[in-house]
Amino acid sequence: MSGAEPAGSGKKKRRGFEARPGFHVVGHRLALDPNASALRALASHCGAARVAYNWAVRYVLASWSQRAAEETYGVPEAERVPWRSWSLPSLRKAFNEAKHTDPFLREWWAQNSKEAYNTGLANAAAAFDNYARSRRGERKGARMGRPRFKPKRKARPACKFTTGGTSSCPASAGSASTRTSSPSWTRSPKAGRGLCR
Repeated sequence: MSGAEPAGSGKKKRRGFEARPGFHVVGHRLALDPNASALRALASHCGAARVAYNWAVRYVLASWSQRAAEETYGVPEAERVPWRSWSLPSLRKAFNEAKHTDPFLREWWAQNSKEAYNTGLANAAAAFDNYARSRRGERKGARMGRPRFKPKRKARPACKFTTGGTSSCPASAGSASTRTSSPSWTRSPKAGRGLCR
């Protein structure tokens, strides 16, 4: 069994990321400690991710429904509504156009980070990819259905911030952070201050 990890060795195979030679990668787990206004901002960003996801699902499925209707009317394949791509770049481009023209999005899209919207669009693109791979038999596990809308009350609030500066600062004597056992705080431009553990 050369090259294979022995069963029960406890080592997990890393998926998709390998550090370049000469680089050291460090991961940190942060527990956020938001105040009331930061908590509202985080909830807003997570809601924006959910709205972007639902928008992308609606955008792609609308063309599927239209094509199915045209098929029942006997419209030839060449004359039907074109398929809409669900790749992340295509969804971003369409969303950026819609946020200026759609009355629902135009009113409030600027209140949240672009990273929140990108989270929802990336999740939708991944959901459609998984669905397509499942239909072709290329995906392991149970068969997947079409991506569905995420309801406000049931969806897990989540979003990612992958760009922008993040800083950490040590706790200084007499500061509010000395009330905790943690040695430092971290600050993200959109998520606010978080407690390092």
